[in-house]
Amino acid sequence: MTKVRDPFLSYARSKQKEIILFLRRLVECESPSDDPAAIARFCDLFASQISSIARVRLLKTSPSAGPNLLCDFRLPGSLKAGRILVLGHSDTVYPLGTLRQMPWRRRAGRLWGPGVLDMKSGLAFFAFAMHSLVELGIVTRSHVRLLVTSDEEIGSPTSRSLIEQEARSCTAVLVLEPGAGLEGKVKTARKGIATYAVAVHGRAAHAGVDFASGANALVELARQIQTVASWTNLRRGVTVNPGVARGGERTNVVPDYAVALIDVRVPRLLDAETIHRRFLSLSAQDRRCRLDVSGGLNRPPMERTPAIAALFRLARAKALELGVELEESSTGGSSDGNFTAALGVPTLDGLGGVGEGAHSPQESILINRIADRTALLAKLVAALGDSWTQ
Repeated sequence: MTKVRDPFLSYARSKQKEIILFLRRLVECESPSDDPAAIARFCDLFASQISSIARVRLLKTSPSAGPNLLCDFRLPGSLKAGRILVLGHSDTVYPLGTLRQMPWRRRAGRLWGPGVLDMKSGLAFFAFAMHSLVELGIVTRSHVRLLVTSDEEIGSPTSRSLIEQEARSCTAVLVLEPGAGLEGKVKTARKGIATYAVAVHGRAAHAGVDFASGANALVELARQIQTVASWTNLRRGVTVNPGVARGGERTNVVPDYAVALIDVRVPRLLDAETIHRRFLSLSAQDRRCRLDVSGGLNRPPMERTPAIAALFRLARAKALELGVELEESSTGGSSDGNFTAALGVPTLDGLGGVGEGAHSPQESILINRIADRTALLAKLVAALGDSWTQ
């Protein structure tokens, strides 16, 4: 990163202490996915930072889930064409009380704490990016709506339909997930995720007295696991991981039930369809056993389309104005951006914090990347309009 003079970068640098202070408040407002009250507290805190420049609404989805936050920004410029959707999430993987073991701290050029990278830094940066547009009087050509969902870390079961509904009328989607690696690469492709359960129903028998009468469900499951694991194709980027297997209760009983839970990652929708057909075609090798196969695609893959490539080129050009060589990446993880990309809406992911250790005690962000990421978000929003792909 080289030194440049840019109004957005100068603004972000002048506000860096405030950004860090706000980020600390967000991190110390713990917000696990399974605690609706904690999610609501977080939403109130975040809304307080942007209420002067945005219309903020809380959307309740179900009694067991926290609210989603919808924010429509009042940005300079009267003629707006198109709408940008920005995606974030309030929930983290950490239970309440994690701060006692993982306190907020500043050390070795980094900020540490639960959720600081995934993805409270992205939310803090975006809030200040929008303030910069207002305070610098930068005319924007698009309406900007931020959707902060409450259940991304558990697969977005209640928010997916809202995400898709909001995305359908947008010209572009920006996702505030962390960048890839310590370079902060943005993400132009993500694998899709499917989960399957393969259950085997066998026949119980006494393992010593009547062994031949039994049909061992655990043995049959082992055969099925070998079959599905063989579908991994690293050349194509397809992975099939039997991650959990259970069966049997006592060693002197031929088990009559066993089940395996399997994670599948695919870079293309075509691969997902192929794997799904294979799961549905499984049959027991021991004819005395019966299989039950359930599951399917949870998040479709985010495939790198020409429109996504064009959005990346725009982001790269804006980053160069900040003295940053922005790179792109693909990843086996997924986000809510998978849903919007699958609808054909140009989606750029990984625009949030730069750091490492997400979902672990090592979670941290680089302090020296706060200003340029905040500035990049502002510049992208300012540049996007109804004709940005031309």
